Amino acid sequence: MPDERLQKILAAAGVASRRASEALIKSGRVSVDGRVATLGEQVDPATARIEVDGIPVGVGAARAYVALHKPAGVTATTRDRHAETTVLDLIPTALVPDGTRLYPVGRLDLDSEGLILLTNDGTWADHVLHPRFGVQREYAIGLDRPLDHDQARALREGIQLEEGLAILAAPLRPATAIETRTLVELLHPPASPDLIWYRAVLAQGWKRQLRRMFASLGAPIQRLVRVRIGTVRIDRLPTGRARVLRAPEIKQLGTVPGALPPRPPAPVRAGGPSSKPAASTSARGGAARPTVTRQKGAPGSSGPRRPLVKPRPSASPRQDGRANRKREDYPRER
Repeated sequence: MPDERLQKILAAAGVASRRASEALIKSGRVSVDGRVATLGEQVDPATARIEVDGIPVGVGAARAYVALHKPAGVTATTRDRHAETTVLDLIPTALVPDGTRLYPVGRLDLDSEGLILLTNDGTWADHVLHPRFGVQREYAIGLDRPLDHDQARALREGIQLEEGLAILAAPLRPATAIETRTLVELLHPPASPDLIWYRAVLAQGWKRQLRRMFASLGAPIQRLVRVRIGTVRIDRLPTGRARVLRAPEIKQLGTVPGALPPRPPAPVRAGGPSSKPAASTSARGGAARPTVTRQKGAPGSSGPRRPLVKPRPSASPRQDGRANRKREDYPRER
């Protein structure tokens, strides 16, 4: 096999994303044939012995894609000497092929909860994480009191943070009663019934971005739950439970730029639908076309049914005279 960059080999083997693999190499945790590897080094994956933290890296391992409902207080990393529990501790062995090492795709704060993806497919993880693909993340935000007009306007216009102007990818909206009820049933520990829930969508990926945005407005977030990544939703996955991603979910996140859900229908204009259909204008000259009204008896209306268009009379009577013959004149079938 031709030589390849070491970080690319690690990403393809499912050790970490390409950027995270570069960090592993820089920290001296990767070795090649018994020596410490250097960043940018090229090796032959078929012959070189590659190890991370003394554990051999298997090239060509089976791919795995898992969704986890991370509880608050669990670290979204593969290893942390200060953490009691990491996300890997919550993945059942039945969901991971033998010899496969998963790692989280992106991060989720220690005190935040909700959907996080894990995989050993580095290329797929780059599609999910890289900003150029615009994969959105949706969050449920629990506040102790509703936002006022000035706070809502500030969030629409954007909040200035150290990294720049933090903006939402979609307008902030109150969560519906069904969304709130469905989500609260999944959470553990249970959410306070006094919380006011909102939904926010992010395309930026700055550290603790939503918490910093709301805190700057004097509205600290009490509960933050990620409910969607691209087209993958938390659905009815309880806290601490995991499931394997379905094939359409894997394909949509890994190949479709943006991986956005279907666009909702256009809102109804104020005043509701008009009782009279509007006349359309002609492409030539702009003359109004006559409107078509539903006749009585048409599908969806009441009253006796009748044809919308009367049949045209025959231009000339039939020459054989059969059209004028009475029914009795036809011979009966035997």
